[in-house]
Parts: sequence; structure tokens; C-alpha cells
Amino acid sequence: MSEPPVFDEGFARQFEELLRWRRDVRRFKRDAVPVELIEMLLAQTSLSPSVGHAQPWRWIPVAEPAQRAAVQESFGRCNADALASYEGERAALYARLKLEGLREAPVQFAVFCDHGTGRGHGLGRRTMPEMLDYSVVAAITQFWLSARIHGLGVGWVSILDPDEIAKTLETPPEWKLVAYLCVGWPEEEGDVPELVRAGWERG
Repeated sequence: MSEPPVFDEGFARQFEELLRWRRDVRRFKRDAVPVELIEMLLAQTSLSPSVGHAQPWRWIPVAEPAQRAAVQESFGRCNADALASYEGERAALYARLKLEGLREAPVQFAVFCDHGTGRGHGLGRRTMPEMLDYSVVAAITQFWLSARIHGLGVGWVSILDPDEIAKTLETPPEWKLVAYLCVGWPEEEGDVPELVRAGWERG
């Protein structure tokens, strides 16, 4: 066994700053992201905790123009439905929000949970099978924090139809979509969530 590292007060303060500055990014520059950097960040997800060490995350890069167009169309339909569910000033505010970076983000991933994985032999999920999904969320969180350390922004797009995305990417039926992530260099940075700045919770 290796000796555990000592995380001093300076590191603790930096870690808190990392948490504060880890924001959901929707406005990206179109500059390319080095492939080596993305590969390193993905490799670090293997350090994430997972139930029974199942590591059920499946990161599918979405780069083909036809695939991205299909994702954008799904967002357009789902976003229109969401807008129709609001009324008055709330609807007007929703319509002004920028809720995705699908056209700008140079790197995009659909992250699935493999519910058919045999890895882990079912340990820890007999009574709580949702632990597989939670394991994927934990991996995404670690990816997100690591990306922020290197100056990258990540945006989680949830206004999508999971079945449409799965069909577009031709994934196995036992895979469940957990997240669609936009990744790239942010146009602007801040330690206050954009929805807070927009006043979404006021009134």
C-alpha cells in the first residue's frame, strides 16, 4: 500500500474554488480541443467510484454532422414543449435562456449507463439497481471537475428525448442515456450559475 497524500489547507481552499467555478457552460468558443486532453480526462473516469466496481459508463463521441443535427432537432422539439408548459413572464424568461451549446461546442458526448454489464457480478445493486446510474453520474462529475482544472467548460443538456438519441447513435437496448455533454473552451467564465444571473428562481 502506498502512503496516502496529505492535502493541506492551501489545497483545500483551491478545491473549494474549483467547486465554485465548476459551472454549467452553454457558450463555447469553436476552437478545437486537443485529442490528448480529452483522452486523459476520459482515462481519469476510471478512478471514479462505481457500484461493485462495475464501471458501467459508456462515453459515445458525437461528431458526425448528421448525428449532431439529429440531436439539435430533438432539443428543438423538447424545448418547444417545455416552453409551452410555462405562461406569462415565466414563459418569456424561459424563451430568453440559452440552455445548450449544441451548435458551438467542438466536443460532444452522449454518456450511457450499460444496464447489461456483467462487470461487478451484480454486487451492491440487487435491491438498488439505480446504483448503476448513480455510478455514471459520479464519473461525469469527476470528468467535469477535471475538465475545469484544464480550463475546459462542460454543459449538461437534458432537454432531449433519450429514445431519439439512442436511435440516432444506434446503441444497444440495454444502454440508458444519462447525460448529453457539450465540452469546449468557454466564451466567458464566472462563479455564479447562469440561471441565477438570469433570475430564473426569482418571483
